[in-house]
Amino acid sequence: MITPAFELSQDPDFLTIIIEVPYARASEFDLYFEGEDFKFYSKPYFLRLTLPGRIVEDGREKASYNADKRTLTIRLPKESPGQYFEGLDMVTSLLAPKKSRSAKHLVEEIGASAALSEEEEEEEFEWEIEQTPYEETAESFPPLQYCYGFGNLRSGVFQRLQDELSDVVDIKDPDKTPVCERRKKRLAAEAAKFDPDHYLADSFEDEAIQHVLKYKPWWVEAHEKMTALQGKSHQKHDSNTLVVFTEEEKEQLRRFTNKSYLLDKRSRHHVYLSLIDILLAYCYDICVNEGDQNVESSWNVRKLSATLCWLECFYDIHDVLVCFGRRVLCYPLHRHFDLVTRALNDTVMILQLGRAAVLKCLLDIHKIFRESDPAYLLNDLFITDYCVWIQKTKSKKLAALSESLQKTALAKSHLGFELEELEAAARLVQEEERQLKAAAAVSRQQLPSSESETSDSEESSSTSSETEGSDSDEQESSAGEDGKINSSQGVLQEEGTAPLIDCNGLRQDANTSMVEVSNEKSKASLQSTSVPGKLIEELEKQMHTAISLSEQPKELAAASCFVLREQENHVSEPDKYSEVSTGKGNFLEVPSKTNPLLFLCSTNEDED
Repeated sequence: MITPAFELSQDPDFLTIIIEVPYARASEFDLYFEGEDFKFYSKPYFLRLTLPGRIVEDGREKASYNADKRTLTIRLPKESPGQYFEGLDMVTSLLAPKKSRSAKHLVEEIGASAALSEEEEEEEFEWEIEQTPYEETAESFPPLQYCYGFGNLRSGVFQRLQDELSDVVDIKDPDKTPVCERRKKRLAAEAAKFDPDHYLADSFEDEAIQHVLKYKPWWVEAHEKMTALQGKSHQKHDSNTLVVFTEEEKEQLRRFTNKSYLLDKRSRHHVYLSLIDILLAYCYDICVNEGDQNVESSWNVRKLSATLCWLECFYDIHDVLVCFGRRVLCYPLHRHFDLVTRALNDTVMILQLGRAAVLKCLLDIHKIFRESDPAYLLNDLFITDYCVWIQKTKSKKLAALSESLQKTALAKSHLGFELEELEAAARLVQEEERQLKAAAAVSRQQLPSSESETSDSEESSSTSSETEGSDSDEQESSAGEDGKINSSQGVLQEEGTAPLIDCNGLRQDANTSMVEVSNEKSKASLQSTSVPGKLIEELEKQMHTAISLSEQPKELAAASCFVLREQENHVSEPDKYSEVSTGKGNFLEVPSKTNPLLFLCSTNEDED
């Protein structure tokens, strides 16, 4: 037989059951309902439900078949009109048979124990009770294997699956590690992993974190609706209007095997506290990923939950919050205390929405682990059992748990990382940097005025230096001219023994030449002072003519004369001076300007 997909809803007078029967004949089906029992059969489908309230057959019942959707809709009247049927979305619990409400176990609940269990479910649980952690002593003989998993009902699993589970949990060899030793190792690992620089960077540069904090998951809107409805009326409302399960989630609920759990009072306390720890880790992942699950979701949930990662057992709510806060500041990408507070507020809202919201979150965690290898093993240890167990939990227990969680305060000083001291030191550094920046800004404002003054002084100094430089250039050029003329005088004095013949054949002595040279020197000096130094340098570089004075033999002195030659760019000026200074040549070069030393002579052929 096939268990069909079905959905339950209600109004004040009727319970509505919609059953999907795509392969059944609409004309052949059997119905049976009485009290809390409902049975449906239409080959190949069979459905048996144990309802949370009583229904009655009084002629108002009605059934209709939708051929397009292949669904059968059945409306059954309530025995007590106006009664609210709680838990219509707890599919696994509804599928359990009557009386036992669970599948058979090796140990069955009978007689007084069943009545006692029912009384324990109804009693008010004191969440603020003082508890002393259990400590193993050397006198007590520890068991060969320690327990873990949901309600500490498992043991020996890691011996069989050591290779697979070593990548899932951080604790090594948990079968032989007691609870107190697990906690010591966890605290040591967290202290070694905490990075002050990473924490301060996320605390003071938190633009990305503030962005993800604005995200609102589905339970925020559902909680707002619930608050609005409670403000109008104090009556209970159908959870289907607040929390809606998808078809995939309903299918997963049908696959679960219904079972009961024999938990003593201490074990139930651990189960509730571990539930808070798992929901906190899940809420963190939903917040930072803005509802979009990714490959890191499985790692985030199991790493931030010490229940899943270290198989931790908690003793009070404050321990749960401190452990979660420490792990948020040690392991994930975003390490900010506001994310701890946000996850805490989200968990409170989920618990206030009731077991339907908690079950929806657990189904999502189950899917995350189911699609991750090897994290799926955590479903067998924890999540599957939580999904089945939560369907039987009383809503008032979750309400009391949420109230206690909301009253529990968590501060940065509780986490043990000296966060307040680190932040105070970082603020001092920021203040020093701010003062340095302010001083630099003031200096930059004063810099333009000082630069203008400096530029004015530099311009005046440069002007004076240019004037002085031009004067020095003129003096150097005039000195160079004097040196040239003096060297010419020396050469002429050496050649003074030879008579000089002008163009007309008249004899002139050396004194006359000396006078003319001195006159030319004065003219050149006056000329150099009147002409700028740069112009003189350019004129000196452009000189390209020279007159060569050659000493003739004494016997031919009467017939010889100075010969004027024009030489254009044949010999460079330094070479000319070098020839004169070394005395290897008998030539003297002077500028092409009109000079008394330059005698223009005409040959005898011209005179003729």
